[in-house]
Order: sequence, then structure tokens, then C-alpha cells
Amino acid sequence: MNKIIIILVFFLSLTSFGQTSSYQIALLKYNGGGDWYANLETSLPNLISYCNKNLKTNINEEQGIVDIGSSEIFNYPFLHITGHGNIVLNGDETENLRSYLIGGGFLHISDNYGMDKFLRPQMKKVFPELEFVEIPYSHPIYHQKYNFNNGLPKIHEHDENPPQGFGLIYEGRLVCFYDFECDLGDGWEDQEVHNDSEENRLKSLKMGANLIQYAFSE
Repeated sequence: MNKIIIILVFFLSLTSFGQTSSYQIALLKYNGGGDWYANLETSLPNLISYCNKNLKTNINEEQGIVDIGSSEIFNYPFLHITGHGNIVLNGDETENLRSYLIGGGFLHISDNYGMDKFLRPQMKKVFPELEFVEIPYSHPIYHQKYNFNNGLPKIHEHDENPPQGFGLIYEGRLVCFYDFECDLGDGWEDQEVHNDSEENRLKSLKMGANLIQYAFSE
């Protein structure tokens, strides 16, 4: 069966947001030497717990971990990728990720710091016809259960630049959301990992919940 058909059948089984059988979201593994595992222990698990409690979702409490080139990515409606360093996609991985996103999947990228210059050329291989565009504050992704009228919260300072949310839009659908100079994924981790304030952690979790709600509602 065609990969796109597989993923569409799977997503159609998510009949209505928050009222589905249990499903997983996953962390993506990639090659190139970058630390795909940077937030492995608590980041996605904490977001899952927050969404299940506050959005009444039924996401499996155990995160998936999957290679970009694996057909198993089609088992997950939401993929998360993060890290600080290099990322390299080969031809098969590029095609696989493109098929996943065209077929209805959603990718969230969180730049821990230093990933941007490596990431952009690789995503250009996935969608050579597209450019990352800054997502306006009026976009629905900022106005799901929680309103972020000024866009992304600033979780980590990094270069002290304002946080930005970029996206890849394919045939009118936002298929990839990329938080830059923000670090949502770090904000989802346990408090003692980065000593983030409870205020910032809550903002990060709320924005993460918006990503989940948007991805499963569109």
C-alpha cells in the first residue's frame, strides 16, 4: 500500500480530537552527529502528560523514538525533532519525510541552539519548492486552547533575539512548525534539568499543547 494512503487511513482513524483510541507521538532520530537525544528523558513525556490532563487527549504516555528513514514514522501523527548540532538526511530519508508530511503528518522542530544552519538546508531537500515563512501571530496555531497574542514565549535567552515561529506550508496546510530562539522542548523538561522558572515552563507546555491540538484538528 502506498505510504501516503497508509498515513491517511491512520489519521482518519483519529475520529475527533481527544476522543480516540490511544496513539503515540515520537521523537525523531537523525544522522550527522547532532544530539537528537538532547531532551530525551522528560521533554515529550511531560508534554504528553500535560496534554492528556488539560486537553483530555489520550496520547500514549510512552514517547515513540523513530528513525527518519523508517516506515514506522507513518505510525505517528506528530513528530518532534530537536538538538544543537549537525543533521544530515540522505535521499531515502528525505523522500520518507516528504511522503509523511504530504500524507497528513505534522513535524515540530525545536532548535535547542546551533541547529538552524544545519537544519534549513536539509529541510530544503525535503521541500525544494518551499521556504520557511514566519507564522503570523494571528495564525490558529497561536490560538488553540491557549492564546499567544505575541507569538512564541521566550524560554531560553541564547542570543537574546526575539523568539520566532517559522513554518513550511504545503498546498495551504502547515506541515512543519519550527520554533527558533525559543527552545520549547527545553521548557517541557523537568524543572531541575535547566532550572527554568515555573512561569516559563507553563508557557512552554501551553504552547506545546497548542501544537498538539492544532496538528490533530487540521
